[in-house]
Amino acid sequence: MSNRIKKFGIALLAVPAIQLIAYLALPAHAGEKILSDADNNLILTSSALVLLMTPGLAFFYGGFTQAKNVLNTMIMSFVMMGIATIVWLIFGFSLSFSDGGSLNAFIGNPFTYSFFENIPEVWDGLQIPGLSFALFQGMFAIITPALISGALVERISFRFWCFFTPIWLLIVYAPLAHMVWGGGLLGKDLDFAGGTVVHISSGVSALVLASLIGSRSNYPKGVKPPHNITQILLGTGLLWFGWFGFNGGSQLAVGGAELPFTTTHISAAAGLIAWGFIEYINEGKSTSVGMATGAVSGLVGVTPAAGFVNPASGMIIGLITSVLCYYSIKLKNKLQFDDSLDTFAVHGVGGTVGALLTGIFAQYDLISSHPAGQVLLEKGRIGLVLGQFQAVIIAYSISAIGTFLIALILKKGGIQFRVSKEEEEKGLDFTEHGEKSYI
Repeated sequence: MSNRIKKFGIALLAVPAIQLIAYLALPAHAGEKILSDADNNLILTSSALVLLMTPGLAFFYGGFTQAKNVLNTMIMSFVMMGIATIVWLIFGFSLSFSDGGSLNAFIGNPFTYSFFENIPEVWDGLQIPGLSFALFQGMFAIITPALISGALVERISFRFWCFFTPIWLLIVYAPLAHMVWGGGLLGKDLDFAGGTVVHISSGVSALVLASLIGSRSNYPKGVKPPHNITQILLGTGLLWFGWFGFNGGSQLAVGGAELPFTTTHISAAAGLIAWGFIEYINEGKSTSVGMATGAVSGLVGVTPAAGFVNPASGMIIGLITSVLCYYSIKLKNKLQFDDSLDTFAVHGVGGTVGALLTGIFAQYDLISSHPAGQVLLEKGRIGLVLGQFQAVIIAYSISAIGTFLIALILKKGGIQFRVSKEEEEKGLDFTEHGEKSYI
């Protein structure tokens, strides 16, 4: 009796083992979607790296301001980790990456993936979970409006900022993200990680808001030097580190990610060196603030190109972008336009230069599977650059018009745009938050 039980038990255990062997031996069915743990690890790690860029930006911006405004400056970045996340969850991701039907060229459906519901288990065309893709893209939505704040520090109402940014994400950012990455109008153009979607949109919006809000009361003669340069360098390091996730993660797969990781680093290095060199030639000294800004300029410039160009081209893009951003800041200062922390001069100009240089340096073997590869074959290099220029113009238009309309509506609704002169003199850390950064 015991032998029969043993034989029965062995047979019972053998059944699932045989089934497992048979399953593993069978080829995958045609069209079956398979997840890659390696790809998913890249996306989740890159999501954390991109999120780290927002505190990095807060340190970078905060170091430039007066001590009495550093907390206010930093919290305008930090608060986006809350506001933008919830906006992205509710409508932002769906507007950016769902099918918009008859409006699909411009925007997605706000309800398809609302609250991250109905997201495909495997994101279309990739080997990562749809939820990981949504999380990764949400990190871009966090830092993009935070970039805008650099043009407005030391005078903007925090209440206005908290009303403006969620509307901006839905009216400006989501349509651009959909048009470039979500199957919309600009899908045939090259923007690897956000030259138009992130940097041009934030830079142009910053320019418009800075024009509307006016200069600081002590600008230009009373503006003091950065209160903490070590903080600026810390922020630069965090941004540089996080940018590996920003650009490298945008490969959306482990295979091939080594290229955007490499071009990102090389472009930042070239930007740093170029700024330090031209500053030395023109002013006799290479400043730490200047070289930090040069590194960021190089990172901005290579963002749209990171996965489409070789390392040598990444170096050239970093050099050119850094030099042009340097002279953009010089022009801004000459015109006495109070873009406080040079948001347009670095992100607007840098994003524009990077987008156009992407068209010049993109290699066919790296874009052959992208619609732009066909453009390059049919219309040549000029056609590709013209397509990039068209995308830049559209990004400028949407960002400028959308930002102006939102600001106008909020002003009409009684939302105070900037603080009073008295509050500005006391410092926004105390008047807006009741705190002090240094005792």
